[in-house]
Amino acid sequence: MSQCAAIKRNGEPCTLPANGSHGLCWAHDPKNAEKRRKGASRGGKARANRELPAIKALLQDLTRGVLSGDLETARAAVANQLINTRLRAIELQRKVHETDELEARLEALEEAHGRRGRSWG
Repeated sequence: MSQCAAIKRNGEPCTLPANGSHGLCWAHDPKNAEKRRKGASRGGKARANRELPAIKALLQDLTRGVLSGDLETARAAVANQLINTRLRAIELQRKVHETDELEARLEALEEAHGRRGRSWG
C-alpha cells in the first residue's frame, strides 16, 4: 500500500497509508471532509459538557459554604481562583479545537479549489 500524497500543516508529508487510486489517506481525502468536520465538532464538546455542570455545582457549594459561615472566605477565594483557571483552560481548549476545525475546513476548500482550477470570487 502506498503512502498518502498529502502534506501536513507542519510541512511534513503525511505518513498514513493511501486508500484507493486517489493517493490520499482517509484524513486528507476531500470526500471525507464532512465526516471529519462532524467528528471534530463533537470532539471537545463532550468533555466540556461533563465538566461545566461539575464546576457550577462546586461554585454553588462554595457560595453556600461562605454564606453559611462554614467555609472561610480566604479558602473560598483560592478555590474560586482555581475554578476560574480551569474555566479559562476549558475555553482555551475550545478555541484551539475550533481553530483546528476551521483550518481543516479551509484546507479542504483550498484543496478542492486547486483541483477544480477555478478562482475565488
